[in-house]
Amino acid sequence: MSRMPALYLSHGAPPLADDAVWTRELADWVAALPRPEAILIVSAHWEAAPLTLGATERVPLVYDFWGFPERYYRVTYDAPGAPGLAEDVRKLLNRAGRPVHHDPGRGLDHGAYVPLKEMYPQADIPVLQVSMPTLDPGELFELGRRLAPLRDQGVLIVGSGFTTHNLSAFDPRKGPDADPPGWSAEFDRWAHEAVTGRDVDALLDFRHKAPAARLAHPRTEHFAPLFVTLGADADRPGEARAVIDGYWYGLAKRSFQFA
Repeated sequence: MSRMPALYLSHGAPPLADDAVWTRELADWVAALPRPEAILIVSAHWEAAPLTLGATERVPLVYDFWGFPERYYRVTYDAPGAPGLAEDVRKLLNRAGRPVHHDPGRGLDHGAYVPLKEMYPQADIPVLQVSMPTLDPGELFELGRRLAPLRDQGVLIVGSGFTTHNLSAFDPRKGPDADPPGWSAEFDRWAHEAVTGRDVDALLDFRHKAPAARLAHPRTEHFAPLFVTLGADADRPGEARAVIDGYWYGLAKRSFQFA
């Protein structure tokens, strides 16, 4: 079996699923990928320590957002669970002396199901969501390295966040096609150069090395999934490239594929 790529994608809020450009970009991206045996996804919207495995049987989605029209709370994504993958994750991390918990009632949150519904709309690929046990870039990078062998078993590892994410500067009155503010564009350019240039040291220290880092990410949970993806491609690095770029309400939706 050929090695699966690893992805970092910008998932956005539920209304991003109404954006015809973004949904087409995701569909086109998947069309060029090999079909995975299973998907392991880390979302910006689930932090729990120690690392926690989500449901391995079908359970309701987690609608972890407020104030949206009712139709967003009726979205379903009935993908199969992945108990075998969960056991593989447990073995890999236990071997490294890392404890693993299980939350059997924890369904996919919108950082997972919103993009997956556009990428794999038939919901016929097993999905396992795992928590981020920390926001420390180095520890998440090491977590990705521990999970990397799964790629040789047909598992698509996905980090789901957003390349710039500052909701205090978010202005819905400007519309989805608004020009990005300077801080968003500066950080996006830097992230593109650092990722495609594989400047891992700078990325791990992005709070000090990236321009406008504290404006682009006042809290780092939406950039943090990138480090899991980076780590999953660290030992046998392949090509790193941006597959999606551009902005949504001024926020950078740049997304990367490794190998």
